[in-house]
Amino acid sequence: MNLYPVSISLSSFGADYIQQHGQASLAPLLREAGASHMELREELFSAGEPAGLGQAVAEQGLVCVYSTPLEIWQAGQAAPAAELAATLAKAHACGAVWLKVSLGFYSPASDLQALADVLEGQPVRLLVENDQTAQGGRITPLVAFFAQVQEHGLPVGMTFDIGNWQWQQQSAASAALQLGRYVEYLHCKAVRRTPAGKLVAVPPQPQDLQQWRQLMQHMRAGLVRAIEYPLQATDLAQYTQTQVALLASLAAAEQEAAHG
Repeated sequence: MNLYPVSISLSSFGADYIQQHGQASLAPLLREAGASHMELREELFSAGEPAGLGQAVAEQGLVCVYSTPLEIWQAGQAAPAAELAATLAKAHACGAVWLKVSLGFYSPASDLQALADVLEGQPVRLLVENDQTAQGGRITPLVAFFAQVQEHGLPVGMTFDIGNWQWQQQSAASAALQLGRYVEYLHCKAVRRTPAGKLVAVPPQPQDLQQWRQLMQHMRAGLVRAIEYPLQATDLAQYTQTQVALLASLAAAEQEAAHG
């Protein structure tokens, strides 16, 4: 069986756990669980924490991913967000290979050349994720954006979040068909609706894994796939290891057949 690289978004451990222990403290747990990548969450940073994060990740032999809620395009603005360059620098300071952002209010007026200027010579690759918002979580704007990325030859890839499509009533299957070729990083979470009507991320059931395999048929083989669903258990280390192993063996149906 082929094993594929697995990342863990540290938000999976919950804001309370992160605030109590800090993100750096989780690096040994991720390594022991078999993860290859550690996704830092900017929105969960505590005061002074970023200074030691890169070292903590590197010491465990993990690859660093830097996630920020920043939207590239602000409402009514043709130029990319002014904070993008500084955020790329923060990601680089943490040793990150990828900076994960949201699309924001992309439109035909958005200045792709200005984005190209910001990204020129950057050691950190920009990945744009479908988020849960009306502006950044729908298929049509993302298809238009990545068509322009391809036309301009920009160093931008996609983070495909399987669960986020549900917040905007979008078809994940249709999204994979139209956007799969751009995907470089796969965020995995199942989604359920609570009795109160709220959508929440949950660990996958067998039917979710089957759907994920179908979506992956439209993407390149061997993608880094990230856990972004709750990792909470009495034996957190063992549970995390089990979930990492689950995603490490996950592949499109024909890939699984080929590797037995």
